[in-house]
Amino acid sequence: MSDTKKKPAAKTGTSKSPRRRAREFALQGLYQWKVGGADEAAIEAHMQGIAGFDKADRNFFLDILRGVLKLREPLCDAIQQHIDRGMDELSPIEACILLVGAYELQAHPETPYRVIINEAIELTKSYGGTDGHKYVNGVLDKLAAKYRPVEVEERMNSRR
Repeated sequence: MSDTKKKPAAKTGTSKSPRRRAREFALQGLYQWKVGGADEAAIEAHMQGIAGFDKADRNFFLDILRGVLKLREPLCDAIQQHIDRGMDELSPIEACILLVGAYELQAHPETPYRVIINEAIELTKSYGGTDGHKYVNGVLDKLAAKYRPVEVEERMNSRR
C-alpha cells in the first residue's frame, strides 16, 4: 500500500453551465418584476452588476427575460389550464419558474423538453418551497404535451 493519498473524486454537477446561470439570473429578474414591480430595463441593468453574471449566457438570459415579459399573458393562460389555483396564489418563485419553463418549451424547440423540465426542477429545488419541484414538474409535463406533442409521444413510445 502506498503512502500517496488519492484525491477525492470530483463532484459532478458542481459547476454550472452558462445556460443554467442565465436561467437563475432570469428567475431573479422575473422575481424582481413580480414582487417588486421592476421593469425590464431596471432588471437588465441590475443583473449585469451582480457577481457571476459574466459567467452566464447573456443572450440566453435576455431572451428568457424579454420573452417571458412580452408573452406573460398567453404563458399565464397556458399555465392556468394545468394548475389548481390562480397564478397569483402560487409562490412568486414557482410562478416565475413555470413562466420560464413554459416560455422555453414554446420558444426553444432545439432544447429537449426533458432538459427544460429538469432545469426548472433544479431551480425549484434551489429557490422554491420544499416540495415545489414536484408541482413544477407536473405542470411542465402537461405543458410539454401541449407545446411538444411529437417529442413527448416519441419519448413515450421509446420507453415502451
